[in-house]
Amino acid sequence: MEELRNWLQKQQQEGNYRALRPVNRLEHGQLAPAGTSVSSSPLFDFSSNDYLALSVHPSVISTSRHFLERFGAGSGAARLMSGDLEIHHQLEEKVAHLKGMESALTFGSGYLANVGIIPALAGRNDVIFCDRLNHASIYDGCLVSGARLIRFSHNDPDHLERQLKKYRGNRKALIVVESIYSMDGDRCPLQDVALLKNRFDCTLMVDEAHATGLFGARGGGVIEEDGLTEDVDIAMGTFGKALGSYGAYAACSDEMKRYLVNRARSFIYTTALPPAVIGASLAAVDLVGDEPGLREELFRKVSLFKECLTSGGWRNTGPSQIVPILVGDSRTALEIAAELQENTIFATAVRPPTVPKNTARLRFSITRHLSEETVKKAAEVLLDILSRRSVSVLPK
Repeated sequence: MEELRNWLQKQQQEGNYRALRPVNRLEHGQLAPAGTSVSSSPLFDFSSNDYLALSVHPSVISTSRHFLERFGAGSGAARLMSGDLEIHHQLEEKVAHLKGMESALTFGSGYLANVGIIPALAGRNDVIFCDRLNHASIYDGCLVSGARLIRFSHNDPDHLERQLKKYRGNRKALIVVESIYSMDGDRCPLQDVALLKNRFDCTLMVDEAHATGLFGARGGGVIEEDGLTEDVDIAMGTFGKALGSYGAYAACSDEMKRYLVNRARSFIYTTALPPAVIGASLAAVDLVGDEPGLREELFRKVSLFKECLTSGGWRNTGPSQIVPILVGDSRTALEIAAELQENTIFATAVRPPTVPKNTARLRFSITRHLSEETVKKAAEVLLDILSRRSVSVLPK
């Protein structure tokens, strides 16, 4: 117990201690810390991944409610037992269509998808080439696989090529990247990665958790926008971000799906997604395809936020809806987050080990919930705090 106590104390001293902070969700992208009085000013949520505000869309809610009442609260079992409901297949068909793939398979969460898919594709005698800034769930999947893990510099195809030349060999090889990176908001040079995948005969897996629903003519993600559907073997993504629900998927060939059903342990040994979640996700996928105005509205607000920051002298706003404000020191990031909250802006301080050492940041994610007036205010408040603290742009 003393060892635990000492570790926790060290985290606190370094500004990296994490604690849960219960909140109540209000309308229009607002939060209220649990236990606060009714008269307290609500906070505007700039830490949500509910980018298109679909979690509160009437169609998503009504379809979820209908599925709950018709099919019950739970699926009752894993899908290889008696939990394989027809509605799971309906969702997988819609996801496959959205991603331009032959088939799809749902998982309980993005984490479960990555720690199940990766070990199914690579094992003890194989090699995985992994972007240095890939999500923790990807790294955990790599570790579980037992394969040799080769990291390459973030978004650096030249370094990936050098690593492939050095370590590819004759064994099975998997390349794993994200299309939009969750903490930096930057975009993978996916066309260059796909060229290397084909040249070196590798399997390519792309995590589209923060891209699905937002990029591409139909909302199919960066893979669709870059015209690389045929080059990607597995497009993994989640329902819990722009699609406003919960769970995850792997879009792939029919053969790959059948293989994952037999090999992905996090699919085989997990209770199937509940009907209400399936209903919400079905409605969300339809909305993404049928209403491109949703993402157009979002990116108008994203552009406004970035323009306000740029006019105030801040650079490195990036190509996506995620805008990281790198400050370096963890304690400084916490202090800025607290000052933002005093001004009704809820933006989480992200610190190691979620991000590399000395790259603590405020992670702003813009959602359709937020009004243009709120977006402008947040940028103004942020710029004022950064100016008073003499915080300048840190290189990525």
